[in-house]
Amino acid sequence: MPIDLNSLEPEPAELSHAGAVVDKAIEYMMGQNIGSLAIASSLLGGAMALLARSVADEAIVHILNNAISSVRTGELRRMADPG
Repeated sequence: MPIDLNSLEPEPAELSHAGAVVDKAIEYMMGQNIGSLAIASSLLGGAMALLARSVADEAIVHILNNAISSVRTGELRRMADPG
């Protein structure tokens, strides 16, 4: 069922749970000696496929534009390296 642009924010508890599951999957793949780029690319591809099944194209563009903005402002880098 498509989600409108006004309801793109997931519930905090659900987001936290999903994040923990993804973190464990990443940890497992790293333990299997899968490279970081392969892991990230596969997760991004899976996320894009899930979005394509779940939300309208305009919502995907909105999400990607937010991600691009985070990269350009340095916010993503600061989140990845808080120290």
